[in-house]
Amino acid sequence: TMSVKAFKLVSAVEREMLMGDKNYINIECIECCGKNLYIGTNDCFIYHFLLDEKVSTAGKITFAATKQLHKYLGLKKPVSELKAASALTRLLVLCDNTITLVNMINLEPVPTGARIKGAVTFTLNENPVSGDPFCVEVCIISVKRRTIQMFMVFEDRVQIVKEVFTPEQPCAVAVDGYYLCLALTTQYIILNYNTGVSQDLFPYCSDEKRPIVKRIGRQEFLLAGPGGLGMFATVDGISQRAPVHWSENVIGAALCFPYVVALDDEFITVHSMLDQQQKQTLPFKEGHILQDFEGKVIVATNKGVYILVPLPLEKQIQDLLASHRVEEALVLAKGARRNIPKEKFQVMYKRILQQAGFIQFAQLQFLEAKELFRSGQLDVRELISLYPFLLPTSSSFIRSHPPLHEYADLNQLTQGDQEKMTKCKRFLMSYLNEVRSTEVANGYKEDIDTALLKLYAEANHESLLDLLVSENFCLLTDSAAWLEKHKKYFALGLLYHYNGQDAAALQLWVKIVDGDIQDSTRSDLYEYIVDFLTFCSDQDLVWKYSEWILQKNEEIGVQIFTKRSLEEQEKNNISPDDIISCLNKYPKARVKYLEHIVLERKIQKEKYHTHLAVLYLEAILQLKSVTTDNCTETTELLLKLRSLLQKSDLYRIRFILDKIQGTDLHMESAILYGKLEEHEKALHILVHELKDFHAAEEYCVWNSEGREVQYRRRLFHLLLSVYLSPGPSDRALVVAAVDLLNNHAAEFDAGLVLQLVPDSWSVQLLSPFLAGAVRQSIHTKRMTQVALGLAQAENLLYKHEKVKHKGAPILLSDKKVCQMCQNPFCEPVFVRYPNGSVAHTHCAADRHLNSNVTHHSPSSSNQT
Repeated sequence: TMSVKAFKLVSAVEREMLMGDKNYINIECIECCGKNLYIGTNDCFIYHFLLDEKVSTAGKITFAATKQLHKYLGLKKPVSELKAASALTRLLVLCDNTITLVNMINLEPVPTGARIKGAVTFTLNENPVSGDPFCVEVCIISVKRRTIQMFMVFEDRVQIVKEVFTPEQPCAVAVDGYYLCLALTTQYIILNYNTGVSQDLFPYCSDEKRPIVKRIGRQEFLLAGPGGLGMFATVDGISQRAPVHWSENVIGAALCFPYVVALDDEFITVHSMLDQQQKQTLPFKEGHILQDFEGKVIVATNKGVYILVPLPLEKQIQDLLASHRVEEALVLAKGARRNIPKEKFQVMYKRILQQAGFIQFAQLQFLEAKELFRSGQLDVRELISLYPFLLPTSSSFIRSHPPLHEYADLNQLTQGDQEKMTKCKRFLMSYLNEVRSTEVANGYKEDIDTALLKLYAEANHESLLDLLVSENFCLLTDSAAWLEKHKKYFALGLLYHYNGQDAAALQLWVKIVDGDIQDSTRSDLYEYIVDFLTFCSDQDLVWKYSEWILQKNEEIGVQIFTKRSLEEQEKNNISPDDIISCLNKYPKARVKYLEHIVLERKIQKEKYHTHLAVLYLEAILQLKSVTTDNCTETTELLLKLRSLLQKSDLYRIRFILDKIQGTDLHMESAILYGKLEEHEKALHILVHELKDFHAAEEYCVWNSEGREVQYRRRLFHLLLSVYLSPGPSDRALVVAAVDLLNNHAAEFDAGLVLQLVPDSWSVQLLSPFLAGAVRQSIHTKRMTQVALGLAQAENLLYKHEKVKHKGAPILLSDKKVCQMCQNPFCEPVFVRYPNGSVAHTHCAADRHLNSNVTHHSPSSSNQT
């Protein structure tokens, strides 16, 4: 067991004050009520003292006892027990089996001589059931065998209330309401004297040891159990607390929350009710009385009286913390809740949790420390301040006073052990990262984030960049100096950017790329800068660094213009013309940019389309002048040029055609002639110069896309004419013509084809074409018949509907009169209303015009 200084033993009544040199006088019993101390002796005297508590400037407590009176009871028997009833100003005195009522002040018996006879021992009910404030309830163990008696004691009279018989002879008793806790000869029991219901607790041999029965609180008792155990029991017969371990020969016990104090032959022992541990041992010989009176614990030998003065709980807790006994300190602090006002307790308890947290922290018990800091709502700057230079220079933080720990800084705490220091820094990183987004950070987010940045930078931690690219409160001056010190230039750039200083950020990053300063954080820093400028809204910065960017890498650098959002460009009035003039020195970048505005953004301006086509053309001609073979680059450019020439309608066709003249770019010439609707020239080039029959067919397909069927047929017929044009017969052209007809039968008018083809061609040669043409003709005829049939059926349906709507015939005779003018009809012309009535046409017309008439207007579906 570890010791705690919970109590101090202070003398209250010295031997000389009581008995002088009369050695035969012994103390038999004591009672204390407020400042009044009563002592009963073996020679039938009662002594009355006033106790004055004095506290020295050093906080030392002493007691001065002043003798008021002593009184001889005249029975020549020891005074066995004393109990004060302050509400009645009476002292109950047990002497020679009789309880006498005496005045508390002058110790004179009451004039009525009221007394209780035949009492072996007695106790007061501290939870009375009568509800009368001027009455005390007394329970006695009677001299009659196995009998307990309950009395009501008033100022000058006594009244018996109840007599209860017990299964065995009782030795000791304590009362709470209607419940008696009894030590019988062989066991302890709980007995309800109102209902008579009893409950056995546990066996106990009173012949071997003196039983102890002590009421310690509402409906709870403390008992001396077997095996030296101090047992707790409620009136329901259950134990809500674990027992405490006493010595075998305990004489008396008392409660001073949260401690149980016990007395034996040689010691006073102190156990905690909270964790059942023995906390203190005080040597005390010849003690025979130990009692508590309203929180005051008094012990006595035969010759003197002493008071056990409890040390303030806060002092005990601080002592425990000082000896690093965190668990015990926290248990005691929680237990102290019932003795301290709520607000004061909360302040005290939070502080204790924080102190405990620092003790665990110093022992590198980080999980426990974190939990204690969190529960104690620690101002996190207390922790940061342990780490040198982490708090910003501008921070107004001053450590708590009195201090929460004994350390100046981390160096002292770890005694320079680098490994421990690293662990502490790692803990602070994780702790700050957890609390920065919680309420704990409110009011000092700058201090937390700046400290976190410094830790990350020093440890080369990957989270440094995450911190800087998300919302943060890092102080610029402090953080910048720290990042520079640790050569974290890329991170410093991010810090500048977060604080709206993009120019400073770019200046740093450019220096890193150029090798003027060293920082290997990002191997792709050039690409990062390109990306940064792409999304940068400061137009001046973009232009300032565009030259540097493009010199490094044209194709990647041009992204600062091509990947920039349209809104951004429009907002900043960055015109494509300005960009193109800037890119004139960088041909690759210029092409990329023109491709971007023409092909991706689809800007419909002739100059850009023409410019791009000319650039492609110049690049191709340049490559062709160097090498005769078409390399990959040439092929790629040719494909791009053809695609542009085919898909765009905006470039200057004649201008491009003039540039192509005299080159071997036949396919491109053909495309351009096609754009000029000079299809015969185009097809002539494809067939006779390139001899690319497939390309000729493709030409007809893409040139007729989105046009009507007749236009498409005209192109295919034109191609057939080119194949079959008069001139020296070429077998390849004949084969191409036959293939064209056989593969695209649907695109031709069979009648016209038969007029064109030479008579010498056999039917077999054209059989696929002819079969297709016949099939197509029959299909067309049948589809026309189907359409006609469907149209006729639909017409029939409409006729049926019309007949249905005509309904029943209307008979008009000379007897029928007009609904409006009541005159008969002279001719078979009338208007009929939906209700079946008929009228002259002129009457109906008049009525229609007359808006005051209230009849229904004729429906639009009238039949005449």
